[in-house]
Amino acid sequence: MKSFLLLILLVIVSVCLRTEARIKLPGNATVPAVIVFGDSIVDTGNNNNNLKSPARSNFPPYGRDFQGGLPTGRYSNGKVPSDLLVEELGIKELLPPYADPNLQPEDLLTGVCFAVGGVGYDDLTSKLAVVPPLSDQLEKFKEYIERLKELVGVERTNFIVANSVVFVVLSSNDIANTYYTSGTRTLHYDISSYTDLMVNQASIFFQGLYGVGVRRLAILGAPPIGCVPSQRTLGGGLERDCYEKENEAAKLFNCKLSAKIDRLAKDRPDARIVYADIYYPLLDLIQNPTAYGFKIAKKGCCGTGVIEAALLCNPLDTTCEDDSIYVFWDAYHPTEKAYRVLVKQIVSKYVNKFI
Repeated sequence: MKSFLLLILLVIVSVCLRTEARIKLPGNATVPAVIVFGDSIVDTGNNNNNLKSPARSNFPPYGRDFQGGLPTGRYSNGKVPSDLLVEELGIKELLPPYADPNLQPEDLLTGVCFAVGGVGYDDLTSKLAVVPPLSDQLEKFKEYIERLKELVGVERTNFIVANSVVFVVLSSNDIANTYYTSGTRTLHYDISSYTDLMVNQASIFFQGLYGVGVRRLAILGAPPIGCVPSQRTLGGGLERDCYEKENEAAKLFNCKLSAKIDRLAKDRPDARIVYADIYYPLLDLIQNPTAYGFKIAKKGCCGTGVIEAALLCNPLDTTCEDDSIYVFWDAYHPTEKAYRVLVKQIVSKYVNKFI
């Protein structure tokens, strides 16, 4: 009886939230929850307690513009795309990390984040960052499904999993860190064969999600990773131009990923599996910052802005006074303001395709 009453209360709250949705969902579409998998771009705090990993952000100045200036493990000055997606879809204000020990039943019903900073499609990428491999996120998702069953039963759980919008955001760490910066994979792969490896691993993960009931899946491609501040510093020469080798690798991967997703979608007519381009929206933001209300796109707000990210962006660094004019918060991750621009574009362009 208590579970039933809780469910009724949550439905009422959910309806109230949706009346203030930022976008209008098509037809009678229902989105009970948002689930996110991926890396630091969408991690909302799952990597907080991994003290061995250099890919952490649970300390100032991260979170400077978040609620109360709290560093939560989000790799930005404020909210990250996971939060902005649930906000845009009118579900709730923040997407909590699954690893949060204070996770509440209503959090499970409306969605959580499984992303971990440092992860890649390539297991070696995760190993280099000292974080669990991507497959661990799928295992935790299976655990989440079992918790849902205990809370609302099998039928309702199956509905939530099938009708939730699931986002996957990965690939930057594979290209920027594992292949080009560390050079670890260059001993055995050229960039063509390495992007094949990435796509094959991605496909295994997507099929794993489908296998446990996911039917609305949006997969973001690689960004113009060579144009983020740290990669300009590492490969852009004295003028810190975009590192074009990385950008070409990102475009090659995106072409292969998009084709793979098309095939997966064709073979699974009961599902909506969509490739979402982020490369050109972010590139336009970087190349034309003033058109979006920004002034600085080649440096981040934290420290010198040319190399600092994660542990290198810390309380000892001098941080810019006005991050609203910056596209990037640190030398790798955008500001909340920049994320808002990108998320609005993604949702408005692709929502009819995966809902």
